[in-house]
Amino acid sequence: MKEDIRCFRERDPAATSAIEIMLLYPGFKAIRSHRKAHWLYNHNMFFIARMISQHCVRRTGIEIHPGAQIGRRFFIDHGTGTVIGETTVIGDGVVIGETTIIGNDVTIYQGVTLGGTGKDIGKRHPTIGNNVMIGAGAKVLGPVTVGDNTKIAAGAVVLEKIPKNSTAVGVPARVVRRDGERIQDLDQIHIPDPVSQELCRLQGEIEKLKKKLEDK
Repeated sequence: MKEDIRCFRERDPAATSAIEIMLLYPGFKAIRSHRKAHWLYNHNMFFIARMISQHCVRRTGIEIHPGAQIGRRFFIDHGTGTVIGETTVIGDGVVIGETTIIGNDVTIYQGVTLGGTGKDIGKRHPTIGNNVMIGAGAKVLGPVTVGDNTKIAAGAVVLEKIPKNSTAVGVPARVVRRDGERIQDLDQIHIPDPVSQELCRLQGEIEKLKKKLEDK
């Protein structure tokens, strides 16, 4: 717990005290809940683990499946949407699927989905390396790997492997920087496919509908 608190204080300049983080930060609450749920999940207490997970969703707007493997110093910044009244929600929460594997020192922002495509079995969700930053609204879908020290831009949709030490942007995501050097992409053939972009958008809408059905 001390390490998680220190992580939040180091990465969020708005954090003023450990008490504030423990009581008021939804990202911290979600991570602590997941630590408990994951322990129960690993000891075959699946129902209780899932119950803790779903209770956390209602409190924070952040859904982390108990089966997800998350490393140390994981930081969720502004994980939940903004709630106005009883039913109106602006912005998306964070969703992390069952077979997701996340390394150490990873930072994700609001609206991030580490989910599946619906066509894979077994390992269905992403593997995120160490020291990765995933920007607001980004989606990483399927059993893809995001390498160490990589940045995924806000709004990007990752459907293929991203190498380490890279920066990826766009829909679908493409690498624009690697090992500190800008990628010179003059390929006029393999340009982003508008059909693929529309499919990615529809996939995002399907994920939202699935979540609403599960909440009911």
